[in-house]
Amino acid sequence: MTKTKARVVVAMSGGVDSSVAAALLEQQGYEVIGMMMRLWSEPGKEAYNRCCTPDAMALARRVAAKLSIPFYAVNAQDYFHDTVVDYFVDGYSRGLTPNPCVVCNRQVRWEFLLNRALSFGAAFMATGHYARVDCVEPPGEYILSRAVDRTKDQSYVLHVLGQQQLAHALFPLGGYTKVEVRQLARDFDLPVADRADSQDLCFLGNGDYRDFLARNAPEVSNPGPIFSSSGERLGEHRGLAFYTIGQRKGLGIAAPHPLYVLDKNRSRNALIVGPSDELGTSELTAAQVNWTSGRPPAATIRAQVMIRYKAHLVNALVTPQGLEGVHVRFDEPLRDITPGQAAVFYQDERVLGGGIIQE
Repeated sequence: MTKTKARVVVAMSGGVDSSVAAALLEQQGYEVIGMMMRLWSEPGKEAYNRCCTPDAMALARRVAAKLSIPFYAVNAQDYFHDTVVDYFVDGYSRGLTPNPCVVCNRQVRWEFLLNRALSFGAAFMATGHYARVDCVEPPGEYILSRAVDRTKDQSYVLHVLGQQQLAHALFPLGGYTKVEVRQLARDFDLPVADRADSQDLCFLGNGDYRDFLARNAPEVSNPGPIFSSSGERLGEHRGLAFYTIGQRKGLGIAAPHPLYVLDKNRSRNALIVGPSDELGTSELTAAQVNWTSGRPPAATIRAQVMIRYKAHLVNALVTPQGLEGVHVRFDEPLRDITPGQAAVFYQDERVLGGGIIQE
């Protein structure tokens, strides 16, 4: 086929989504280049990294060969470790519950890899994310929107994109359901059509984040007291990093009624627990806020807010505080607002932006 469209680099992973994205763009007449990052893996556990195992790399190469497109492996191990893994460990060390996928999308995929794609002369970079991007003319503004398949929508982790990144972004799967994508993989005769989706953080492999922290940040294993909200000492925790707001199981204390993690008091190294009716709040503040339009709203707006990946959208008033801060007041209290996670703001289909929930 004669290529009639621009050059595009597809961020490949050896999975079904990025493979179908590459196949669709090739079919549409783009000049497609496959590119896969080698990410950091814990020493001795390289075969378990969900993003770039040797098997995944081999599959990505097979897909590229099937589509007759060039394929390149890019070494991002040190950058990924220093940017994402250190952020993950540091967040938990400070008693937060970080979302490293947000940082990975901001700095690794849509900065490091996008810059590499542009250096190859590409006009666009595409990924297998389930999201959509459109340009509104006029005023020539790029809009990030939710995917058609709500069960697979990944716009939450893409709220970090601004106009500069969205101008170069293609999300070929945004208008498809996952079932349709798997069928497309079969129609294209791709060797990944039935490959299982990865669910966990890539660098954790098949492990639990608590075990990873214990091996890589032993200082977080710092036991301390568990108090009720009234100040009664109920037991001892293993380390604040091993608990999250709203957690019920694994507290290791006996009580006549269910108890939940209400707060983590770092100054006292104390875990605060209480009954469910003491859990929740109607407001939060967020920092490091990115607005996809490149500018904050001029005043308070009504929006729907997602406080963690796959959470339900809830109605709220969102008030900008400077360029990178925001105050959110929800119509109803929420039980699991967790510092370190991202709060992402929507109006109908459109992603307005988001930021990191503060303590």
